[in-house]
This record gives sequence, C-alpha cells and structure tokens, in this order.
Amino acid sequence: MSVAPGTDGVLVDRYGRVARDLRVSLTDKCNLRCTYCMPAEGLPWLAGPQLLTDEEIVRLVRVAVERLGVTEVRFTGGEPLIRQGLVGIVSAVAALQPRPRVSLTTNGIGLDRLAPALSAAGLDRVNVSLDTLDPGRFERLTRRPRLDAVLAGLAGAKAAGLSPVKINSVLMRGVNEDEAPALLRFALDHDYQLRIIEQMPLDAQHGWDRSTMVTAEEILTSLRTAFDLSPDPAERGAAPAETWLVDGGPARVGVIASVTRPFCGDCDRTRLTADGQVRACLFATEESDLRAALRGGADDDELARRWRTAMWGKRAGHGIDDPTFLQPTRPMSAIGG
Repeated sequence: MSVAPGTDGVLVDRYGRVARDLRVSLTDKCNLRCTYCMPAEGLPWLAGPQLLTDEEIVRLVRVAVERLGVTEVRFTGGEPLIRQGLVGIVSAVAALQPRPRVSLTTNGIGLDRLAPALSAAGLDRVNVSLDTLDPGRFERLTRRPRLDAVLAGLAGAKAAGLSPVKINSVLMRGVNEDEAPALLRFALDHDYQLRIIEQMPLDAQHGWDRSTMVTAEEILTSLRTAFDLSPDPAERGAAPAETWLVDGGPARVGVIASVTRPFCGDCDRTRLTADGQVRACLFATEESDLRAALRGGADDDELARRWRTAMWGKRAGHGIDDPTFLQPTRPMSAIGG
C-alpha cells in the first residue's frame, strides 16, 4: 500500500476526504441480544488480553487528537456502559488539548445511574438505541425485557445535560416498520432527536437481505402520514443523517440511508476497534493493527504514521450494491458503530 504523501497532521485518503471523527469501540460485549445484531447465545467475546487497556485507549485517542486532527470522539461497543473504566476514559479524553467533542452510543441500560458521572467527566452528549416503544416487541427484538431501563436511561441523560439526546432506531419489515410516526412523536414530546437508520449488512448471522430492508423512502413515506416534512436548509456537511424539518421546524428528524443513499463521498470517520485495529470504513474487510505496534514499543510518531497509512488506503465507497460486495467478517458489535 502506498503511503500518503505530505499528510502530516491529518488523516486524509487518496480521494481527499479528511477523517475528523473517531469512533472507538470499548468492548465487543453487550447486555442485549438484538436479533439484527447477534444470536441469542451471544458471540465468542474477545479475551481480556486482546482488549486495549484504558491507558492504551487514551494514548491512541491522544495521538489521533494531537497529531492527526481528530476533533470528534465517539465511544461505542458492543455496549460501552459495561466497560468498567468508562468514566475515567471519558475524563482523560475530555482533558486533551485541543479538546475534542466527546459522545457515546449506548443501548441506554444503566445510563440513568451513570449519566451524572459521565457528564461531570466531560461527556457532551449521547445516542441511545431504541427500535420500538412496545414492551412486547422490545423483548422479542432484544431478547431482554428491558424497555423501562432504556426509557429511564434516556430521561437520565437529559436530566444530566447530555444534550442533544439522540435516539437511533432501526426499522425492520414485518417487525416494527409501522412505528416511525410513534417514535418521532415520542422524541418530539420528550425533546429528543430521532434518527432512523436503514438496516445494514453487519449482523453476526450474515442474514441481512436487502429485499426485507425498510428503505429511506419508505421511512419518509411512513413519517409523512402523521407529519409535514420539509428539507432542512442547514448544511449537512459530513453528517450521516439527512434531516428534515418537522411541521415547519425547529424540530428535525434524520434518516441515515447508508444503503440506498450512501454518503461515502463525504465520510469523515475513522474507527478503532476494542482490540486496537484501525478500520477506514465500517464495511472494510481489512484492518491495520495498532495494538501490536503500541505494545511493541512504537512511539507516537510511528503510531500516527501507521494510522495515516491505513486511512490513505480507504476505498471510494462501501460497495454494497456491487455484486462482489463481501460483508465484513466482524459484526457491528465487534466493529463499533
């Protein structure tokens, strides 16, 4: 692989995209078993020595912020709230200079208890996954009766000032495709921001089927049965969500159409897995090992060089519509969102 020429200080690829947004997976484990993510029995989890330590995570994030121009850091999983050192990691990252914006994607279970400490540590905001408001559906989808815990987590995040609180929802045909209007009404009533996401081919079972996916166009059609949607005049930039004003605004709803309306040309993300692998794309089939370099004694300059080289090889797009597309071996729970 060729090395990026003259790119000190930024994570640029050969197409001129610059990665400013770092997604960091803190664990591959999760306390739910969502049907579109993993089997009921769970997965073979990473062994303890394979995982980055708290100190190693902070060091790699520091390299990204101080040497590679990263300005946004989002912690993901698996489920990041089950990482014991989470509050300390957030505090250390929020103390970096220049200070990145720090966010978290979570299923919300336990967030009501942790939100005050996370806010005090420097967490700026959260995204909470919530696919249904029906307790029975929630249990069938997640294989756990924990809807009340998720709703408490949302309320706790708002009370702790982790705003805007965003809800991430995945709609599935024959499961919860009818809930888009109800989810948006719930978000509006509680001053949350809803993002509905097309289901992506990142399940551990490799059972994703485009023909059963609820598309962005179908999501918008469903929402328009109850709300007036108009294009958001605000500049989208590199944001994954395309947003619409709801009933004239100022409230907005977003749709993340990774499959039918890919936004690869504006992607500004780089990813670090819980075991220290750099992924240039969510759908990449290759990774670059920073853990081995870090534990082998590499200094920060060398780590930054390896990271830049990994990003220089980023592909133009995810290629889901290409007949040669191969789903990543790792499922979403191991990659980090």
